[in-house]
Amino acid sequence: MSHKKYLRNNKLPHIWCPGCGNGIVLSAFERALEAADVDKDKTVIVSGIGCSSRMPTYMDFNTLHTTHGRALAFATGVKLAHPELEVFVVMGDGDATAIGGNHLIHAARRNIGLNAIVINNNIYGMTGGQYSPLTPTGMKATTAPYGMVERNFDLCELAKAAGATYVARGTVYHAKQLTDLILESMENKGFSLVEAVSTCPVGFGRRNKIRGNYQLMEWVKDQCVNVKAAAKKTPEELEHKILIGKIHHAPAEEYTACYDKIIAIAEKEAKR
Repeated sequence: MSHKKYLRNNKLPHIWCPGCGNGIVLSAFERALEAADVDKDKTVIVSGIGCSSRMPTYMDFNTLHTTHGRALAFATGVKLAHPELEVFVVMGDGDATAIGGNHLIHAARRNIGLNAIVINNNIYGMTGGQYSPLTPTGMKATTAPYGMVERNFDLCELAKAAGATYVARGTVYHAKQLTDLILESMENKGFSLVEAVSTCPVGFGRRNKIRGNYQLMEWVKDQCVNVKAAAKKTPEELEHKILIGKIHHAPAEEYTACYDKIIAIAEKEAKR
């Protein structure tokens, strides 16, 4: 695969820090797009604000770089106007679950045909290292210098409970699996969410004394258990572990298809 096929080379080099996992997510995303043989002219990538939301800037597609937390709202408008398009929404953990949390649960509830990729590096990386709703309890941030006291969301369980019809989690350590999950999510005709657990050695790692990207990648790996292996483990063995793989798949009618039926009914009534 040639990365030049999918990148705007005039926008490079990127702004991501050395050791940032966003590049691995970008590569996994590109490989999924290649495997699906997408039509670039019929594909839209939307993002909000943050380190991860810079990704569409570098990608040679129809792209929309929007305001903080509102990526899903803009993407909903795109999908409603042009249901035939393949629409991806790239967000960070703060962008998707803090200011954008309400949009997330309602996009999932509607089961609108969007492919959400949430890059979870456990922190607000771009804006100064504040904690996010996905920062693990006990970990440090600029706004939690003595440790996070709040409980963090389980994003996949949140999306599942809200009505998402495909939910999965991968990591930048398990890059091949992440590609496969993104590809599989594209096959779902409804709201799909893939959480990509990533690394932020500058904003997260150094504050939590996990120095060096290799050590941070090992830390990510050690937190994870594949869902198939988890089925054979006790609740005690799974405590504080992160499940990776396909978490949930329950196909249901997609929102724009339902909306088309309403339009047809309204048009029929108007002709009476």
